[in-house]
Amino acid sequence: MSENSPQTGAKPGGGPVRRYLPLALLLGVGVLVVSQGWHKYLTLEQIAANRDLMRAFVAQHLATAITVYALIYVAVIALSLPGGALLTITGGFLFGWLAAGSVTVFAATIGATLIFLIARSSVGETLASRAGPWLQKLSDGFKDDAMNYLLFLRLVPAFPFWLVNIAPALLGVSLPVFVAGTFFGIIPGTFAFSFLGSGLDSIIEAQQAAFAACQATGDTTCAFSLNPGSLLTPELLIAFAALGVVAILPVIVKKLRARRGAADG
Repeated sequence: MSENSPQTGAKPGGGPVRRYLPLALLLGVGVLVVSQGWHKYLTLEQIAANRDLMRAFVAQHLATAITVYALIYVAVIALSLPGGALLTITGGFLFGWLAAGSVTVFAATIGATLIFLIARSSVGETLASRAGPWLQKLSDGFKDDAMNYLLFLRLVPAFPFWLVNIAPALLGVSLPVFVAGTFFGIIPGTFAFSFLGSGLDSIIEAQQAAFAACQATGDTTCAFSLNPGSLLTPELLIAFAALGVVAILPVIVKKLRARRGAADG
């Protein structure tokens, strides 16, 4: 009997409970995090305010600090919370771009795989059974070149990370392809953001100096703020887009050849 066959011997409700329990737990933890406002600590202002404390902890407990960072990163990605890029920058700030980039690639892949598996088991099968032939056609088209599509979606920062974690699960992408596409696809962006983070200290010091100078003038409207978007340069975004084009180019060539062959036939 295939695993998709009806489980006549299963206890009533056993299948749905096992299927939806991980999703329910994930949603419950996500609601708790948001309701308590814990996600609001992922800001550059918080990093600037606690940088000395964090740096001291890292200096004294490096292994523990890296472990905590990795676990937080896995949780943020699995819960689909905003702040992944900022966490990567923070990692570069605390551990240096090489160590932070290496740890982040593994942590992000683990977090993405968790939400992929939960989405596939709890939603994917149900959606596939109800959506009809159009979803099957879309799924077949995606799976034919799943690795190239995944690399494209991972390399181009225009696509939300959480969406690229869930969509392949609904389109029937295999676990090995998802893990490999995620792992290799996020390497360039991860190390780029980690490298940006390694220079964050000078940016914080410049902003703090500007804030202190503003206060010295007696201006009551002075505000200390850091915008993570200001760390992104047009050149960096263009580089990501170029890598995405390289990843998707084989798919484009394949489709053009198929159309030409159909026309010749």
